[in-house]
Amino acid sequence: MLRFSTAGESHGESLVALVSGMPAGVTVDQEFINRELWRRQKGYGRGGRMRIERDTAHILSGVRHGKTIGSPIAMTLANNDWKNWTEILPVEAGDAEKHKAVASPRPGHADLAGSLKYDFPDARYVLERASARESAARVAAGAIAKLLLRALGVEVASHVIRVGKAELSRPATWDEIAALQAKDEVLLNCVDPESEAAMKAEVDAVLRTGDTVGGVFEVIVHGLPPGVGTHVNWDERMDGLLAQAVMSLQAVKAVEIGRGVTAAESVGSSVHDAIGYEGHSFTKFSREHNNAGGLEGGISNGEDIVVRGYLKPISTLRRPLASVSFETREPVKAAYERSDVCVVPAAGVAAEAMVALTVARLVIDKFGGDSLRELQRNFNGYCEQIRAY
Repeated sequence: MLRFSTAGESHGESLVALVSGMPAGVTVDQEFINRELWRRQKGYGRGGRMRIERDTAHILSGVRHGKTIGSPIAMTLANNDWKNWTEILPVEAGDAEKHKAVASPRPGHADLAGSLKYDFPDARYVLERASARESAARVAAGAIAKLLLRALGVEVASHVIRVGKAELSRPATWDEIAALQAKDEVLLNCVDPESEAAMKAEVDAVLRTGDTVGGVFEVIVHGLPPGVGTHVNWDERMDGLLAQAVMSLQAVKAVEIGRGVTAAESVGSSVHDAIGYEGHSFTKFSREHNNAGGLEGGISNGEDIVVRGYLKPISTLRRPLASVSFETREPVKAAYERSDVCVVPAAGVAAEAMVALTVARLVIDKFGGDSLRELQRNFNGYCEQIRAY
């Protein structure tokens, strides 16, 4: 089974990503991993931390001569800001006077709930691990999963469809979405310039008032054959696994597959995708639309998989909301840590990683193989089977 985990704190020495279960023989492109990390750092509305960090992945194990070797892959991502925190967050006891307490919990963050759970006198240690900085390690792990999927002809990409009240005004094609990944400048990662300008205006408005803004990103999986995932057990359905993966990202509060939200207010005849027999990339079966988002019964159906994440506004505000002092229990303003105003494009990149890791795990579960060559042989044989169905 493909598994991954991360470790590290926002202002610690480094982040760590660990990936196990990756078949041997997958070509690992270091530049591709670092570009994925670069994409996560970009976007209009990012904060001062992005001017400090220049994320790159340092591979410690599991890759030799440019290819995976079947053993666990360990990567570190150094935090450049660590030099400013060595005495504030030392591993050893250190000087208590230099501790930088988060004295009042921020509404919408894990500060209060985490401090109560772990019996901390302030929210510093909760903030350090709950921070979205952790998602950089997920992106590094997801880049490895993307490279595996790419070897099978499967691609994963994202775009932004809403920031605040400004929404993409038309459908986006796969080619448009895929082309965004090659851009050297990232504004709000929207395929339509007019819609993107309206989104920028939403960010500008909250910048002026010290507020933050959320939005919606969409992740597409392109080129996955029908039959990946299963309906047989509740915890093996691909839609459930994708929902958990994307919902686990910091600030994501809702996940939608296909037209899941608008389908709830529609009649069945306008929602379900009529089936035809006109030719397809994998079989001769085709769909009139893709309202199901590429998934039926927890199984891929050969159409593009479409997953949307609904991102709440960032919890740290330059104009803080009311809170309570941890020490005195008196009313105060919530603590402020350097933060972003809008992270919807970056969240889309992190969601790509989570979707890629989930799909890669299910692909390995279905097709097996300790090496890429074995996996490709099994994958290609299955594609021939369904093509002849």
